[in-house]
Amino acid sequence: MPAFALALFFASPRPLPRPAGAGAAALALALFAAPSSAQPPIADELRPGASVTMELKNAEWFDGQGFRSGTLYVKDGKFTSQKIKKAQRRMNLKGQFLIPPLADAHNHNLQNAWAWGRYGQGYLRDGVFYALMQCAEPKGAGAVRPLAAAGAQAAGPELVFVTACITSSDGQPLAQLLAEDPNSPGPKPKPEDHIDKTVLVMDSLEQVEKKWPLVQARKSEALKLMLSRSESPELHADPKQFGRLGLKPELPAAIAKKALQDRLLVIAQADTAADFNIAVQAGAHWIARLPGLYFFEGTGAETYRISPEMAAEAARRKVAVITATAASELFRMSPEQLTKVRAQQADNLRTLQAAGVPLLIGSDLFHGSVLGELRNLDRLGVIGRPQLLKMATITTPHVLFPKRRLGCFEPGCEASFLLLPANPIQDLDALSKIQMRVRQGRVLGAG
Repeated sequence: MPAFALALFFASPRPLPRPAGAGAAALALALFAAPSSAQPPIADELRPGASVTMELKNAEWFDGQGFRSGTLYVKDGKFTSQKIKKAQRRMNLKGQFLIPPLADAHNHNLQNAWAWGRYGQGYLRDGVFYALMQCAEPKGAGAVRPLAAAGAQAAGPELVFVTACITSSDGQPLAQLLAEDPNSPGPKPKPEDHIDKTVLVMDSLEQVEKKWPLVQARKSEALKLMLSRSESPELHADPKQFGRLGLKPELPAAIAKKALQDRLLVIAQADTAADFNIAVQAGAHWIARLPGLYFFEGTGAETYRISPEMAAEAARRKVAVITATAASELFRMSPEQLTKVRAQQADNLRTLQAAGVPLLIGSDLFHGSVLGELRNLDRLGVIGRPQLLKMATITTPHVLFPKRRLGCFEPGCEASFLLLPANPIQDLDALSKIQMRVRQGRVLGAG
């Protein structure tokens, strides 16, 4: 079992369908139909310098609650208690602030070499050094793994991949995958082009058993289950819903049981409160995003409202929830409807917080980053800024790479940090004004 999944699965406490909308076809095409080769480096690419010793005087650094002050020393890519008399880089940081790099626990835009070349540098520019790619196609992910594994030398963030994504034969993301590319001269894509290739399809308990070797063959860091509108089984008979639904309610528990036997982490996408309930009771370890990203036609807030009882059950089982709220703005809806969606997101966050459910931060923003998610969560006004920063810079990086000392400034911690011109607890816009990026003791600068 991968270290990232192992720590989450066995530690105590456990560290922690997209409806058709704007950019859905573009997302799928970029992920699965893009050129296989990476793009050439752009002129302003952020490249790592040499690993240097550092003395950082008058430093103020984030510790998960607020900012501490003092002098920091860096040697061999890590913070050290050893005073360095002749540091190669000496800086007086008076009036500036240090935070650990950010992490994004839900995205899809670095899942092949083309996407890495297109979006990898954007992560670094935004200060996002760690990310989880959900529902990656194995071949595409295989091309990116060595690029992301370069660590401090990588041209993008360090990544964890989920390459085993299970849905129904009429489930997400087939609608996006089968969308026609107007620029493609080839034939119209067919379901068989993607079923049990791009994604795995299971419609019965018998298929769970029969197709499990397909899951094992992917050697994924985790398993993702697609759940959508479980409370409305009649939708499976509606041709308009083809490719937009999810697994039958009786399957997630059977799949999670087999995943447990193989020591696999289970992530479940839950579009509605009913999906959330099924995922928690089935044994999912993470929920991929907060229910209610979008209100389906004919539904209201009650369809997406997590009950206090189910939130308490999620907390008891140590289920973590990835926020992923910002992408609501990508869907076609009136300002009034968006206001209702945001209100329901805030209500669910309050319910989860009150129950003590662990929260991770993820964006699900194909053309954006976790900065957009941070801003949206801040606007919702439920989670205080110190906790938001902790989620983004400490909690989420730690659960993605639990064997490493990330998100800290103590001796032995990796010397990766962002230098900001202002205190982000007081001014969140400071996160968009990064003055210096350091990755394992190497300053990232334009090549």
